[in-house]
Amino acid sequence: MITHLKNGKIYCPMMGADGVVQDIFIRDGKIIAKPNTSEKISQTYDLTGKIVMAGAIDMHSHIGGGKVNIARMMLPEFQDSKYQETKRYTEPEAHICTLNCSHNAIPNTSDTGFRYIEMGYTAAFEPAILPINARQAHLEMADTPMIDKGGYAMLGNDDYFLRLLNSHADQKAINDYVAWTLHATQAIGIKVVNPGGISAFKFNQRRLNLDENHRHYQLTPRAILKSLSTAVQQLGIAKPLHVHCNNLGAAGNYQTTLDTIGASEGVAMHLTHIQFHSYGKEGDKKFSSAAAQISEALNKNRHITADVGQILFGQTVTASGDSMMQHLNAKHANPKKSVIMDIECDAGCGVVPFKYRDENYVNALQWAIGLEIFLSVEDPWRIFLTTDHPNGAPFTSYPHLIRLLMDKRFRNEAFAKLNLDAQAMSNLKSLDREYSLYEIAIMTRAGAAKLIGLNDRGRLNAGAAADITIYTDQPDREAMFAKPDFVFKDGELVVKNGIVVKVVWGKTHTAKPAFDIGVEKNLKAYFDRYHTIQLDNFKISNDEIAEDGRGGIIIETPSN
Repeated sequence: MITHLKNGKIYCPMMGADGVVQDIFIRDGKIIAKPNTSEKISQTYDLTGKIVMAGAIDMHSHIGGGKVNIARMMLPEFQDSKYQETKRYTEPEAHICTLNCSHNAIPNTSDTGFRYIEMGYTAAFEPAILPINARQAHLEMADTPMIDKGGYAMLGNDDYFLRLLNSHADQKAINDYVAWTLHATQAIGIKVVNPGGISAFKFNQRRLNLDENHRHYQLTPRAILKSLSTAVQQLGIAKPLHVHCNNLGAAGNYQTTLDTIGASEGVAMHLTHIQFHSYGKEGDKKFSSAAAQISEALNKNRHITADVGQILFGQTVTASGDSMMQHLNAKHANPKKSVIMDIECDAGCGVVPFKYRDENYVNALQWAIGLEIFLSVEDPWRIFLTTDHPNGAPFTSYPHLIRLLMDKRFRNEAFAKLNLDAQAMSNLKSLDREYSLYEIAIMTRAGAAKLIGLNDRGRLNAGAAADITIYTDQPDREAMFAKPDFVFKDGELVVKNGIVVKVVWGKTHTAKPAFDIGVEKNLKAYFDRYHTIQLDNFKISNDEIAEDGRGGIIIETPSN
């Protein structure tokens, strides 16, 4: 049986299609070439005048793992029972939220899946899976309906890796450990958070600069970055090393970011939530925008990609593995409560609720800095739309962010409402760029799929998975992207007129590079001595991911 989507305006950068009117045919969850005349069309949708894109992909969103659940438990006032799954069909109007709706700050698993698919997103990737807590992360993601999932395993602060590096282990030993970690955690990429800094915090260091030694291991963040990025490259993992730089949120940290780009030494690297790492020290308040310097560096270094981590005004909660910086920021918590914790021998986490205000100088300038970066980085294939959900804003605010990028007049009106001192320190109003639909399709679909290594997602050509979103073209881009007409997930119609009409379970994307199983000999001895879990129980099987019929596993392989 074949579904026919006819006369839609296709925006598919993987095909070079920029508003091309073209038909799409779906069979068995895949997009196919035009079928033979003898094949029966079971359903036809006339999409004349409609905008057709691949399902959107959020390449950095905290949707599973210990810190997310801690935030949910710590902030019960952010949860509202009327948004539970059982109400979605009897009270469909209940889940239409304003930008500042606080329940969105850290939605439960069901609401996460529903809200994503209702906006046309068909996949989201948890960017900080702590290996010791990977099973918890996968359980939460398995409980998230509608969308595909995946995650990046955190290394670079774990005791075992730092011992390897300190003992001058060769690169092959590092590679085997990295590959083993991907298999054991069922992750698709590797992330490093504040390289060495989370571990250093446990030894009473409160900052760790790129070339400063960890006082116990006598290692620098630069050495950690080089070792991990080399491992990712040599193992052939599609997703570059996901880097949360040192000194997040600190005035003057843009220099650390520039130095980190230099430390990459030409090896592909992805800098995450870069807005939080683009601050200078100019002006009376000693806090300024360094978006111009960061954007210039990104434009020059084509092996570097970044997502922005845009902040938007309203209530949210910051949840991060960077316990060093979360400890520093806990004094700004709103409401006044926080959790900072150590997690076995791996790393730690910090959960700090926060409310961003447009009348606050620092918050207003943070808002402007993110937009300055979006509008100044020239290549949309190397910059990605994120709010570092929930740290900068809930993911439900993406349609609002898209309008800010596509509509200069709307952006300038918002800018005019900011703290006046922040306005004086920003060049945002002088930036005339407006993103096109084609560029939005790159940044939220094709580019994300290419970066992560999703071989059959983010595209609309024959052979691709039929993850498809259809919008009514509207001048108000926020309204347009907030409520698609139709969403197809693996060929099934799951959303109609912005409302879920069928519940499905997405798959988990993983990467499994080859490694020497001999690495487990030393790992077992380490686990037996230091961990509270045995090595065999640490590893997550394929069956655990796919149990109860909830999705399954896709093993992604490099497309080149």
